[in-house]
Amino acid sequence: MVAPEPIEPLPEDWERGLVIAAHPDDVEYGAAAAIARWTGQGKTIVYCMVTSGEAGIDAMPPEQTGPLREKEEREAARVVGVDEVEFLGYPDGVVEYGLPLRRDLARVIRRHRPNIVITGNFRETFGGVMLNQADHIAVGRAVLDAARDAGNRWVFRELLDEGHEPWNKVRAIWAGGSPEARHGVDTTATFQLGVQSLEAHAGYLGALEGHPEPAEFLEGLARADGTRLGTRFATSFEVYPLMLF
Repeated sequence: MVAPEPIEPLPEDWERGLVIAAHPDDVEYGAAAAIARWTGQGKTIVYCMVTSGEAGIDAMPPEQTGPLREKEEREAARVVGVDEVEFLGYPDGVVEYGLPLRRDLARVIRRHRPNIVITGNFRETFGGVMLNQADHIAVGRAVLDAARDAGNRWVFRELLDEGHEPWNKVRAIWAGGSPEARHGVDTTATFQLGVQSLEAHAGYLGALEGHPEPAEFLEGLARADGTRLGTRFATSFEVYPLMLF
């Protein structure tokens, strides 16, 4: 049997992080345990959800699902030490990559001025034959570009008129759950907080037929990443550096 490729520890010499995800619950499939570690170190982390996940429950109309999922995401964030969660209100399931999304995400980055931007996997698959979802791909691509747009005062000049000065101090974008991940963080001490964060989505998970128990599902992912990092549990990320010095 071929040993899994080792991954390197992520740097933790930063103070402010911004998580940008397509849907409520995206962060909770592994990254939340890492967020708990970082907030426990005193770092400030903010969540921004592009949609409210209103198309996620087949048996419930969107006007009911959206508020439910927003409420569950705020509780999931609270569990791991995140106090601020915002929702951009894009339509769930049909998010399009383009200038409007880049502009709105650049605005968010300029407002929160993070050192690290965290998002989800935006490659075509999660590895093997498991296809990624269109919103994840559109949002991740837009995050990558918006982080650079945020630092250029001549891109989206209307943001200057709104009072949002450029922010060019994003060191890197970290994409959780990527099949091309080469870095990771030890989540052994915060794994249970990650489980509780996913469990906060009780209404949503309860509507998904055959969904495994959160602890069981997350343990499989965390153990695999931990093996690569040399720890009991870990969360892996693909790193896209923006600052080389």
